[in-house]
Amino acid sequence: MGRFTCHPLAFLISGFSWLLLSSLVGLGILLGSAHGTPLPSWLRLVHVHATLIGGILQLMIGGLLASQLTTSRIGVPPSSSHLGLLIALNVSTVGLLVGFGFGNMTVVGVAGIVVLGAVVSIASVAWQYGQQTLTQPANTSWLYRFSLIALLGGLVISVAMAFRLIPEYHAHARLLHLHVTLMGFIVMAMIGATQYFLPIILNTTLYSPRLARLVVVSLPAGFILLIGGFITSSLYFELALGGLLIVTIGLYAYNLLRTWMDSGHPGNAASDHLLAATFFLVLMMIMGVLVGANFLPQPPALPFGSLHLAAYTHMALIGFILQTVFAALSHGIPDLLATTRITNRKIQRPYHDQLVVIMNRWRAVQLTGLSLGTMGLGVLAAMTWNVPLDSLSVQIATWITIGLLLSSLTLFTAKLAWALGVRPSHSVAPSLKTEETFHQPLKRAVGMTREP
Repeated sequence: MGRFTCHPLAFLISGFSWLLLSSLVGLGILLGSAHGTPLPSWLRLVHVHATLIGGILQLMIGGLLASQLTTSRIGVPPSSSHLGLLIALNVSTVGLLVGFGFGNMTVVGVAGIVVLGAVVSIASVAWQYGQQTLTQPANTSWLYRFSLIALLGGLVISVAMAFRLIPEYHAHARLLHLHVTLMGFIVMAMIGATQYFLPIILNTTLYSPRLARLVVVSLPAGFILLIGGFITSSLYFELALGGLLIVTIGLYAYNLLRTWMDSGHPGNAASDHLLAATFFLVLMMIMGVLVGANFLPQPPALPFGSLHLAAYTHMALIGFILQTVFAALSHGIPDLLATTRITNRKIQRPYHDQLVVIMNRWRAVQLTGLSLGTMGLGVLAAMTWNVPLDSLSVQIATWITIGLLLSSLTLFTAKLAWALGVRPSHSVAPSLKTEETFHQPLKRAVGMTREP
């Protein structure tokens, strides 16, 4: 297994820890906003960058290295040590948070350069991983490679903003940075991974590989045109492209839904979260078009404040991204632990099955809490159009939303810690004993063992 600090599991644990910490900060920000005592504005930047850089980026790199580790057992050379990469990502994340906390954009820019260098160091591995998917029916290699290019582009923009090569307050630069990083990198990569892994999780084949290939080509093309609309400030063009993206995402969702229906599989925690994430992805795209249409008249048809913006963005951050993370870890952790903790493939299965049982426990409660909590943010934001922020109903809705999200996070964290703490000896010992009992008479017969 090698040194733990260089193992893909280290990236996964570190990334999830950042994600959990930033989620708690986000719940604190929500609570402060609902009580009319908003927390400092820099804390929002800390929350977002801890989530995306410390959390999501590390989790994706951990998933990439875990996939490479698995394929190395069938002839692909294993990855070298990535201890430096792990340290660079965590140190640069701390640097970003300190820089935003003290308002020092030079520190933010230097930390951004470190993140950019870390991504460049792993870029060749990510590019080769995309090459491995060329033989898959859905051919998700283009999405993976597009997301890598978008990540590099988003980091370059962020560094330029930090050093004021692009004015920090420039609306176009911020909008471009946000969408290139969030949609171009994270959403595209997760869509490609979902199209690839959902059939594997359900032990079936993708309903329509042709439809999947259409999505793989159409989504990046539509996104590039949408970025052009942002740069030219053409709202009508943006809305038209947003409508086309809704259609494309709808086809993607239909393909996954039919795959699930045709599988006849009862499902598990991973597939449940992936399907829920797909639902929120469709909802996020529709809401994005509606938000844009709201600004066609001047003044806007409906007032749009920070709470409404938070509700919209968290349809992506929680509804799509966090659901996908839960799915990936629910499926990947048992595979990774079984593969790396037990070398004998014949006796991996009992241990793997035990871990799967752990990750599937109380999955309905976990899924319901995360989904209803995400919807609660939207309900909370909508209520403020008609009800004062300090009203009892808004306060009750806030605490219910926080309770649902916190319960789901706590439950999943407990299960993840449980799975990591279960050692192979707990489940493999009976298998080893059975195997030894079977072979002992044969060994005695051929003189391989001595009688006591």
